[in-house]
Amino acid sequence: SIGAKMAELLVKDIMSKDVITVKKDTSIEELSNILLKNKISGVPVVDDEGVLIGIATEADLIVKDSDLHFPKYFKLLDSIIYPESLSKFKNNLKKYLGSKVEDIMTTKVKTATADTKINEIANIMIRNKINRIPIIDENKKVIGIITRADIVRSMV
Repeated sequence: SIGAKMAELLVKDIMSKDVITVKKDTSIEELSNILLKNKISGVPVVDDEGVLIGIATEADLIVKDSDLHFPKYFKLLDSIIYPESLSKFKNNLKKYLGSKVEDIMTTKVKTATADTKINEIANIMIRNKINRIPIIDENKKVIGIITRADIVRSMV
């Protein structure tokens, strides 16, 4: 049965070892591009030694900066734009895109080790409403990542 099969699987059996990571001084713009280009919704943030210091996700990108509310009228095609609010918006957007991953990343990261059971991981994801868990070694270095999609694939 699926349950029995999952109970035996360990993280190391299904984790992705090619982990895309960013540093804390990566710009928000660069982070957005990385997520889009790789069709992923989050990345671990590591220091120069590869030690996990946070995680940055699409949800973190959804503008935390209250200065950045979109102009009320913003119909580009019909070009009903209030120029002063648009230029203010563009300036704020530029400022925001130039800010750094460390300004938006989550520092309390749920992690697991390579020997964690997959059903434990699934429970952590469900309980904490998260989609990815970085896998770390004993020195907190990122050695892999596991996503909900990985778990679903492992069940098939």
